[in-house]
Amino acid sequence: MAKKRAKKVTKKTTKKATKTPGAAVSKVKRARPPLNDLDKKTLSLVSRTAERVQRSIGQRILPELKFPVRSLSNVKYDKKEGYFQLGHGRKARALSVNTVKNFAQTLRLMSISKEMVENNDFATKREAYYVSKNWGECKFNEQTESDAVMDDIEALASLDGLSREQLRYYPEEHGGSVAGNLVVIDRDTETGDTIRIDCTNFGSGSYSIPHSVEHLRFETDAKFVLAIETGGMFQRLNNHKFWKSAKCILVEMAGVPSRATRRFIRVLSDTRKLPVYCFVDCDPYGIANIYRTLKVGSGNAAHINRFFCVPNAKFLGVTPQDIVDFRLEDATHPLQPVDVKRAKDALKNDPFFQAHKEWGKAINQLLKMGVRAEQQALAKWGLNYVIEEYLPRKLRERKFLP
Repeated sequence: MAKKRAKKVTKKTTKKATKTPGAAVSKVKRARPPLNDLDKKTLSLVSRTAERVQRSIGQRILPELKFPVRSLSNVKYDKKEGYFQLGHGRKARALSVNTVKNFAQTLRLMSISKEMVENNDFATKREAYYVSKNWGECKFNEQTESDAVMDDIEALASLDGLSREQLRYYPEEHGGSVAGNLVVIDRDTETGDTIRIDCTNFGSGSYSIPHSVEHLRFETDAKFVLAIETGGMFQRLNNHKFWKSAKCILVEMAGVPSRATRRFIRVLSDTRKLPVYCFVDCDPYGIANIYRTLKVGSGNAAHINRFFCVPNAKFLGVTPQDIVDFRLEDATHPLQPVDVKRAKDALKNDPFFQAHKEWGKAINQLLKMGVRAEQQALAKWGLNYVIEEYLPRKLRERKFLP
């Protein structure tokens, strides 16, 4: 009898262990801090949306979701506000035979968001795509589909002052690098204990901005933040400790800055009352994409510009006039047709450049010269000319473009 009972117990245990993959509860320990105001707003948004859909169904009315239109045509720019603001344009998605799959996907992603907030977890955009593979006919076939639905959800959430990070969906790309007079106060994800990170103590390396920065706090005696386009220039300034002599914080943007990088600079600037100076290549892309995105945002991301742009940012250089003042004419490259098109489009259609006459003059000067100049063009006068002469002069004269 004892042997038979033992067999039964073993069989029962084995049966439990062979459940469908994904059914087991995660055993990874994570600190669960109390829900903050943004977490509560996220849970409220999901609940209100679900209740509204349920109420419509109960009244035999086709449920409908309304999302802000995300495009340059639905933004306005006010110098006082300092960023591209979302207009009143809305698009409605009613439940129908043609939209039932997309409607269900939207609600499923919102439901997962609720679970992640409650369990202090997160998902990358790629993971959100793969999670749907367990949804049967409702699954996403390509990540572009899940990304589009996520963008719509974020646009809806932005009306409540929330971004995708508050929904606990994080981008794949990491933030930029940081060096200089700054202590970042983070927390241990397992214990919740405070961690102090001194950005002057990375040797020849640097601090990497995490995908979510809302919980970070800062200590610094820096005078300003210098946002740098290229990794090479960031490495030069960091290696020679320019941040020490200039008493500043260096942030590498690596091209168009990621969401995390923009949010990091914004929160740092706001909480510590620091001016932000942007140091990029002198070309239409550096001006109209990299700098413009950092300062005022973009049309497609109009719903989140107020969180991620840095309205107090100023354009330090390289400016078209710098090409003349620093005698860089023979260290330039001809503007390509795509450059000319981008510059003319900025002058004709971009509310930011139209609002600032200084930029209209600068871009027209660049078009007339027919050339572009990289940050590295300053090496014409020596590898460290940028540290010894260019930046000190620009910071001293403070003739920044808006």
